[in-house]
Amino acid sequence: MDHPLQSPPLLIEESMESVLRRIAERSLGQAPEVAQRLLEEIDRAELVADGQMPEDVVAIGSSVTYRDESGGTTQGIGIVMPAEADPARRRVSVMTPVGAALIGLRKGQRIACEIAGRDTVLTVLDVGRGS
Repeated sequence: MDHPLQSPPLLIEESMESVLRRIAERSLGQAPEVAQRLLEEIDRAELVADGQMPEDVVAIGSSVTYRDESGGTTQGIGIVMPAEADPARRRVSVMTPVGAALIGLRKGQRIACEIAGRDTVLTVLDVGRGS
């Protein structure tokens, strides 16, 4: 029997909360679905004191290996601010469906999201610092 995937707990560093919120709010006109998703994730996240973020949590500047469960593909990316995004170098903005879904997750957690018009589940396989 299938059970709906519960939204996993998220962790966001205190100093990044307001930065991420501003980015999402400024993007509501251009990318409303992603911006709203990011705002919802920020609202439900537990804030962690600056410098106390566990190493296995996806944050801005993290390198992340994740599996897209619907396609079975595994990818490695870096999560960055929108201005630093560079798909050719696998640097993905937090203001993309993948970036907004992964931010705040820990290694081993899974989250349901929509990417390119299809529902999927992303599983965080590994997290490192430095994208």
